[in-house]
Amino acid sequence: MASPRAALNLRNGLSIPKPRLTSNFLAISTDLLRNILFLLFLLRWTRKSVLQLRGRGLFGTLIDAYTSLRRLSYAIFLRLPGVRSQVQNQVSEAIKKIEGKLVPQGPGTSRYLTLPTEGWTDQQVRAELEKLGDMTHTRWEDGRVSGTVYHGENTLIKLQTEAFQRFMVANPIHPDVFPGVRKMEAEIVAMVLALFNAPPEAAGVTTSGGTESILMACMSARQKAYTERGVTEPEMIIPETAHAAFHKAASYFNIKVHQVACPSPTYSVSIKAVSRLINSNTILLVGSAPNFPQGIIDDIAALSRLALRRRLPLHVDCCLGSFLMPFLSRAGFPTQPFDFTLKGVTSISCDTHKYGFAPKGNSTLLYRTAALRTYQYFISPDWSGGVYGSIGIAGSRPGALIAGCWASLMSVGENGYIDSCHAIVGTAKKIETAIREDPGLKDDLTVMGKPLVSVVAFTSSTMNIYDIADSMSAKGWHLNALQNPPGMHVAVTLPIVKAVDKLLEDLTAVVEDEKERERVRMVEGKGKKGKAQGDSAALYGVAGSLPDKSVVVQLAGGFLDTLYKA
Repeated sequence: MASPRAALNLRNGLSIPKPRLTSNFLAISTDLLRNILFLLFLLRWTRKSVLQLRGRGLFGTLIDAYTSLRRLSYAIFLRLPGVRSQVQNQVSEAIKKIEGKLVPQGPGTSRYLTLPTEGWTDQQVRAELEKLGDMTHTRWEDGRVSGTVYHGENTLIKLQTEAFQRFMVANPIHPDVFPGVRKMEAEIVAMVLALFNAPPEAAGVTTSGGTESILMACMSARQKAYTERGVTEPEMIIPETAHAAFHKAASYFNIKVHQVACPSPTYSVSIKAVSRLINSNTILLVGSAPNFPQGIIDDIAALSRLALRRRLPLHVDCCLGSFLMPFLSRAGFPTQPFDFTLKGVTSISCDTHKYGFAPKGNSTLLYRTAALRTYQYFISPDWSGGVYGSIGIAGSRPGALIAGCWASLMSVGENGYIDSCHAIVGTAKKIETAIREDPGLKDDLTVMGKPLVSVVAFTSSTMNIYDIADSMSAKGWHLNALQNPPGMHVAVTLPIVKAVDKLLEDLTAVVEDEKERERVRMVEGKGKKGKAQGDSAALYGVAGSLPDKSVVVQLAGGFLDTLYKA
């Protein structure tokens, strides 16, 4: 029998030494990890650079770099102590001026900042509502406002009011409680799908407006790309004239935006430039029918072919075209293909509250298939309050708006929309023809592109267009100033149809007045074009021309703040 000492020696003799991490091994591992991380970083940014060069080209990339550097330099300059204080003072003065125009002041102005101790009588409430409705404003009732109010006739307003009253408490989130609202909403979507020649498998939703429709279209495209292709750095390609809601969607949903130039004289998006920018991160192509600034329809047919070839979704923003685009040919006007008859079009946004004449707060988003719609759904299956699902951003929604929309569509009908299309687009043609041919306008104003729908945009090479915009404002008109390039436009509505002769008369007078001021300046030796002085010139001609837009952002932020000053 072996002794304990012998057994111990045997165990010690058989023991295997444990491996230890030496300092050299740790150093090698650290260096290797560092090199791998650096290589991944290098590959990532090399890929981004290659995509940038392929999409923008060498010249375009250099221009982008120069623009970014110029913007950064100017931003640093604006932050210098002496400059910053001066800029802030001027911004504060401008915001106070905005407040003076928007916020009621002076004797007789009533402010209600807390709840009344005792509730008002119905008569008191009605009297105050009457005063609020009669506050001084640009007379949309007289056709003095571009866009904004698209119908405004008392007969339709009365019908919409009755629909509101009948469904005032309705909420479509409870379809079993308000089955009539569910039915109306489904029928609205079906009617608009039919207008845009949707296939049988198509689907859609109603939304609160064009912005929400665009947001949901971008959200759906992002989720589709993530689910089907694993895209985690989504990008979308849009015309530079596309609605600002696409930039809002990019900000909300972390989507990179590539803007494509829409150069004169067509102001239509460059298809070649769009094609160059497509890469593995692209989730969506966009076209407008028409765009907001110049009222130009992009080449949707070419975009459709490109989308099919590259197997990408294509969204057509028809929010402004709404119930005019589908009726152009039937009203006797030229048109372009833009709807679901183009196989590459996968979604369309259409505002029923514009030329569909529904109450404000109504729009639709249409999808080629029901499967595409599911990407915008939100469903929470394990919430403690029960299974929760919603179509889009909102949970509770006003059923009264849906009822007002349904009543509007059923009241106007196809023939009514054809008639309104004939009147509205016909008036736009009248404005365009006057600017191109009238002796008092044609030498100084130039129509931007060849508009086919309701918007007519124009600019000037002989005078400051923002002076024209401000002078028209002084005559009681509320038209839209444009930038990049400078211009202004009229979005014709039914109220404007009745006021078009006065609009052209005042525009001719304003141009003649400006020419007279220029003649005086020439006589005084001050040069043909004077320094623009009005509000439009201040925002677009001065602040808008700065490389860094922080001043404009501050002004816009101050404007938004003013909206909530009681």
